[in-house]
Formats: sequence, C-alpha cells, structure tokens
Amino acid sequence: MTALWTSAEIAAASGGQETAEFSCDAVTFDSREVMGGELFVAMKGEQADGHDYLDMAFDRGAAGALVSRPSNHPHVLVEDGLEGLEALAKEARLRAKNASVIGVTGSVGKTSVKEAIRHALQAAEPERTHWSVKSYNNHTGVPLSLARMPRETRYGVFEMGMNHAGELSRLTRFVRPHIAIVTAIAPAHIEFFGTEEAIADAKAEIFEGLEPGGTAILPADSPHFERLRRAATRYADRILTFGLSEGADIRPLGVEPGGEGRDITVQAGEERVLFRLMQPGDHSVRNAMAALAAVHAAGGDIAAAGLGLASLRGLEGRGAQYLLAWESGEVRLIDESYNANNASMEAALSVLRGAEISGRRLAVLGAMKELGARSDELHLALARPIEASNVDRVALVGEEMRPLAEALEAPLFDAAAEAEAWLRDTLEPGDAVLLKGSNSVGLSKIVAALRGGAA
Repeated sequence: MTALWTSAEIAAASGGQETAEFSCDAVTFDSREVMGGELFVAMKGEQADGHDYLDMAFDRGAAGALVSRPSNHPHVLVEDGLEGLEALAKEARLRAKNASVIGVTGSVGKTSVKEAIRHALQAAEPERTHWSVKSYNNHTGVPLSLARMPRETRYGVFEMGMNHAGELSRLTRFVRPHIAIVTAIAPAHIEFFGTEEAIADAKAEIFEGLEPGGTAILPADSPHFERLRRAATRYADRILTFGLSEGADIRPLGVEPGGEGRDITVQAGEERVLFRLMQPGDHSVRNAMAALAAVHAAGGDIAAAGLGLASLRGLEGRGAQYLLAWESGEVRLIDESYNANNASMEAALSVLRGAEISGRRLAVLGAMKELGARSDELHLALARPIEASNVDRVALVGEEMRPLAEALEAPLFDAAAEAEAWLRDTLEPGDAVLLKGSNSVGLSKIVAALRGGAA
C-alpha cells in the first residue's frame, strides 16, 4: 500500500526542510489521536502549542512531525504549522486527480448529510471513498481532512462550516468541489449576521470554489431557495434540487412504513431506487434526498447508494437512540445533544412525537447559542413545536431559556447536572426522553451518565 505522505513529499508541498526520511499513513494535530504511523502537525493555538506534545505523539507511535521549531524527532521544518498543513491540503487535492469532490454546508444537517453521502458512496466504492470525520469543518479541520485524502480517492466528501461571512469563501477554495450542497438555512449564528438572508448569502459562498462544470445542489423546500439559486447560477454549470416538495428534482415518490423504518421510492434521473430508511423524521428523508442528489450528480451507483442509506443509523449527539434498562422496564433516550437551532429543535421534537412508546414523552432542552438580540424571540418560538409534539414534561437548561420557561411554567436549571437529577427523579419505565441543546450546554454529559449507569 502506498504511503499517504513521505517526508520528501511533505517538504516539497510545504516548502519545508526535511531532517530525516519517514513515511506516514495518516495525519493529525491531536496527539491523543496518534495510534501509530501518523504525521503529527504541531500548531500553535490560543490555548496550547502542539510542540509541547511532540514527545507524547512519538511515544504513541507518530512516524514524523511537521514543526515550526527544530525537534529531536524526525520532522519537516516549516515557518508555520497551520500554513504547512494548508499546503499539504492543497497538494492532496491536486494529486487526487480521479476524485469527484463533494462539499457540504448548511445551517442544519451538515454532518448528517455528509455521513449519508459517504454511506451511499461507500456501498459502491468502500476502499476509495474519503470523508471528513467528526465535525472537522473549520479553518483547521478542513485542511486536515484534505491532507488525509489518499491520492487514489474516487469520492471525497467534505463538510464546511462557518459563523462569519467570508469563512466559507476561503474553505471552499481549498476543497474545490465538483459538487456543492447547501442543506438548509436556519437562524444559527444569527448573532453575527442579523438576518437569515445574510446567513443564506454566507452559506452560498460554498459555490465560489466550484470546479468548472460543477453542480450546485439546493434545498427546494427552503424559503431562501431563490436567493441560493441566484448565487449558485454565478458559479455552477448545473443546478439540482432536493426535498419533499413536488418540484424538487430528487424527491420521494412514495414513503411507506416498512419494518422498523420506512420504504422510500425515489426517482433520480432515469433511475428509480427503493430503499429502507431506518432514521425517523422528515428531516432524515430530506437528508437522504440530498445524499442521492450528490450520488446522482457524481455519476455514482444509485442502487448501491440505496443500500448504503439503508445502513444509516442516528449519529452520536445527532439523533442516536438508545434503549436503557430502567427500574423494571426500559426508557428510550434520543440523543440530540451536539447542537441546536430552531429548525433542528423542531425536527428533533417531531422525532420525539413519533416515538412508539407506552409511557410519556419528556424533553430536556438546552439553550441555543449565538442568537444575539433575537435570543428571547427564538427561544419563545419553541413553545409551538413543543406543544405540537405532545411533550408531557419538559425541563430547560441555560439562562437563555428563561423566557420559554416562564411561558411554559417549566423548570429551568443553570447546569446540565441539575437537569440530570431532575430527569432521574422523573423518568419512568416506558418513557422516551429527548436531550437537545447547543454543545456548550453539556447535555452530552447527561447522555453519557445515563448510558453508563441508568437507575
């Protein structure tokens, strides 16, 4: 198997000085991720300096390092670690000559759609599909994901995020996608934008990096569709749409109950595919349509894509469900603890509404961050989807939730630990509980605690 990088290739790409020959099979800037054979990129950050972790990385088996100051370990010396990583990203993108590259952004569903696409593509190309792991979608995560891409890659799927205008414009020029997807527009990070229209404009920056002949994939059901379409037309040679509405290019022709999931029929160009989707909620169907649109645009195997989508389950923090032993029975835990905005809150609550249970529906909802002057308004707006979801008991976490707590006369807690105590006192066998909030609220700690030892 060809090495991902040799020290000579790293030096040539970065303009650095090679001090010893080595080869590596992976790249990381987190010493805790080193398993053996990696290039460790030592970057200076606001909180830590990667050079302080060089010994740890090599003790764990790193093959070499990219550094901005000399080291006793095998390394390539560059002026700046992040700039060196970016140089590797550019070279990795350049040398993957046969790759169809797909970029994904949006206010909601970025990671879920990225994972749906990679499952769909892996079904046909298990060894030559590459994707960004976790939520590596920022100014360091995107270059890292690119630097990890093997030269033999057939399909590359990259998630890109932002919370300020101009950020996606830069990231998409690293990725240079052949296919660019906007999943949805919602008031996430609206504190930094002021309006959803400004958010749509910032998300549309992804199209600026499209390769000649590229395809833009847009959410047909979005109220901002026309705005996105106008932006995409400037850079894309082709526009495809996905959604649940009749006008979408890629949409479900039929959705029927099937076992534990739903059997979905989709027309993609001249091909029709029937597959079973195990993930609940209309938003999961939309995500699947986005994935099939990407496969169709890339000329992939639609039938195999259906098989890949059938293997999808909820992601940790993004819809994973667990049955936990509780007293003399079980409770269902819906883990949506990673992030939250109004659109994703409503989607998660709809999943709770559809849960087939013998007991009650409970929700522990954490504050939504970065909403600025609209915080009170947008938190209060959650009252409607909570009521529509037939939630029996709700507890709220974070000061931003105070207006909603007063409107619902619901308990409000300052910290996740207090909400966990409430939940342990409240849960009964047969119940289902949804945990959702911005990551910084810490509801994932409740999930971990409940899974580690229930009652």
